[in-house]
Amino acid sequence: MSTWKTILLQDSASPLMEQLMYFHDHTLTILIVITILVSQMLVSMLFNKFIHRYLLEGQIIETIWTILPAITLILIALPSLRLLYILDEINNPMISIKAIGHQWYWSYEYSDYKTLEFDSYMIPTNELKPFNFRLLDVDNRMVVPFMTQIRMIVSAADVIHSWTIPSLGVKIDGTPGRLNQTSFNINRTGLFYGQCSEICGANHSFMPIVLESISPDYFMKWIISMSK
Repeated sequence: MSTWKTILLQDSASPLMEQLMYFHDHTLTILIVITILVSQMLVSMLFNKFIHRYLLEGQIIETIWTILPAITLILIALPSLRLLYILDEINNPMISIKAIGHQWYWSYEYSDYKTLEFDSYMIPTNELKPFNFRLLDVDNRMVVPFMTQIRMIVSAADVIHSWTIPSLGVKIDGTPGRLNQTSFNINRTGLFYGQCSEICGANHSFMPIVLESISPDYFMKWIISMSK
């Protein structure tokens, strides 16, 4: 059972990830149908003795196997293009947060508030508490309110990094000298874990990302406490 869990998608925590999962299931269903049909035809051809010495052409079947793949590609392409536009759209964000990748930690700047910025380092193994996850927990979590449109601006100070949280459907590269942006809306509270998804150096696997989603009321209290 644990093996199956490692190959499945994480539970969705945002509308974007829900759409990605629907598209994954839609495409996988088409691939399974194609695989079954092709396998059945291969088995049938291998194990029967039907022959046709004078068959030179088959315009009907050639027309069918030209049109059907084209229709199949359209059924995959249209939802894919729709999803690309949804992922790229940034609609009236209420909070903007800047994430800067360093070798090997993340810095966060809440640009809507004057003095709120901090670094986020992985907690060393010898300092872990019983409730911490090894190689995944950090000393300063990124905190956001749920049911709020968040804009993430991502950059890097040295090499290319990638800010990624799978359960939100967010993966965006941080490139030195360039600002990339994305947005997301979390639909529940909780802790969401991610890691840098770009090979950024020797300690690449030691710069995790932890996002804490809380209610807007608690978020404002956190902002006030951090700004003091």
